[in-house]
Amino acid sequence: PGDALPSMRFLAKELHISVITTKRAYEELERGGFIYSVVGKGSFVKSTNMELLKEEKLRLIEEYLSKAVDEAKKCSIDYEEIESILRLLYEED
Repeated sequence: PGDALPSMRFLAKELHISVITTKRAYEELERGGFIYSVVGKGSFVKSTNMELLKEEKLRLIEEYLSKAVDEAKKCSIDYEEIESILRLLYEED
């Protein structure tokens, strides 16, 4: 946390990409809560918001499970079978 990111122009030059592409990437990182910018100073790494990260992971897991449930319903696989599969997968090392 607090480390400075390279300037957009410097990063674009180093990666041989457009400054516009770099600007979009920085904006996306800022929207995601991973960095913050200070006018005239640059962009910096934010401290990790564990609650935000957990919420994002839960949303992703929910999306995957929703797809799995949809597929199970198409094949007439009942809840108990899905629960059993999930339990086996969760307990695997």
